[in-house]
Amino acid sequence: MQFTTQMNAARKGIVTQEMQTVAIKEEMPIETLMERMAKGRVIIPSNKNHTTLDPEGVGEGLRTKVNVNLGISKDCCDLEVEMEKVRGAVAMKAEAIMDLSCFGKTQAFRQRILSECPAMLGTVPMYDAVGFYDKNLKDISVDQFFKVVERHAKDGVDFVTIHAGLNRYTAEKIKANERLTGIVSRGGSLLYTWMMLNDAENPFYEHFDRLLEICTRYDLTLSLGDGCRPGSIHDSTDAVQVEELVTLGELTKRAWEQDVQVMIEGPGHMAINEISGNMMMEKRLCHGAPFYVLGPLVTDVAPGYDHITSAIGGAIAAANGADFLCYVTPAEHLRLPTFDDMKEGIVATRIAAHAADIAKNIPGARAWDNAMSKARADLDWDEMFAQSMDPIKARTYREGSKPEFQDSCTMCGKMCAVRNMKRVHDGKDIQLNDE
Repeated sequence: MQFTTQMNAARKGIVTQEMQTVAIKEEMPIETLMERMAKGRVIIPSNKNHTTLDPEGVGEGLRTKVNVNLGISKDCCDLEVEMEKVRGAVAMKAEAIMDLSCFGKTQAFRQRILSECPAMLGTVPMYDAVGFYDKNLKDISVDQFFKVVERHAKDGVDFVTIHAGLNRYTAEKIKANERLTGIVSRGGSLLYTWMMLNDAENPFYEHFDRLLEICTRYDLTLSLGDGCRPGSIHDSTDAVQVEELVTLGELTKRAWEQDVQVMIEGPGHMAINEISGNMMMEKRLCHGAPFYVLGPLVTDVAPGYDHITSAIGGAIAAANGADFLCYVTPAEHLRLPTFDDMKEGIVATRIAAHAADIAKNIPGARAWDNAMSKARADLDWDEMFAQSMDPIKARTYREGSKPEFQDSCTMCGKMCAVRNMKRVHDGKDIQLNDE
């Protein structure tokens, strides 16, 4: 039997190699995985032309995945630096990379990533269209927009962010609703500008079926972008955001009719008390499709520490149903991230994802923590480092402050509770004084 997409295969009862791989990774029966894929609640972004891919699943009952944004810009266009980030992100166990390049030899960079990267790769073709055609935004034609999408698909990109929900109706709501930060989505702002300059409908909304044809041909997953995501806690859960989400739900059903895999992108900036409600609203309005969130950042006043504000929101979001977290680095709102910024962002987001997986009872999540706890109870430092999310940092901290007794640390020394409990249970004496 032949199939066009992973969703199509699941609906036909065809077990693909990608499904088998994901089922093993997730400790999920293949039948359960396929049932959820057939309903659109789980996706496996896996372009037919991405030959180096080690597939991952995203969605209901699966581990919360982490995405890393990188790419070249006019101000920072060193391809080798960005390729080192790609390799570093994979080594730090990020499941996805988004190439947000918007300047220079974008296709060459994209093809280099795909030639060696086992992580799923996402892009935003709208960025590339502006740089590739080297013409005024107003003058880019509908055909040219779609040619860029198809080029990304043909190269092997696994998922593309398309801001198809920002249509003219939603655009009118932007004018009518007072926002502090307006449109903060780069792709959303470009499309909005093109629509206003040409007095035209969003081409990806108007010609959505054309987009689906490309997705079907390459098994390209649609990441329906939130062009109206809130860029401040003041703007969260407003009429503009919700109206776009309603449209994304309608487009999701149209995509599923063509067996195209879909995930929905979400906020953004959002106060803590709104997060759980937003997760529930997305799942309801978008029919259980996987939810991919940036943060959300729970306060606007911590530039330089937004990997922390994002991790707080990400943990709450994922515990309440979000399936995929886009990392945020300390450089958010300030500059293109360095390699070290990227590392801080990945670790913070992985902590958030894992904390949520514990809450969701994802298979294997608690076992990792239990292994670490046993190593601590045994004062087995090497095993503690092995179980650490960042073994190098843990070992560096330990070696940077040597204790008198190697079975303790310099925080407690002889008064270490674990050390003393072990000694008592082993029938040994405890001398807390130096005499």
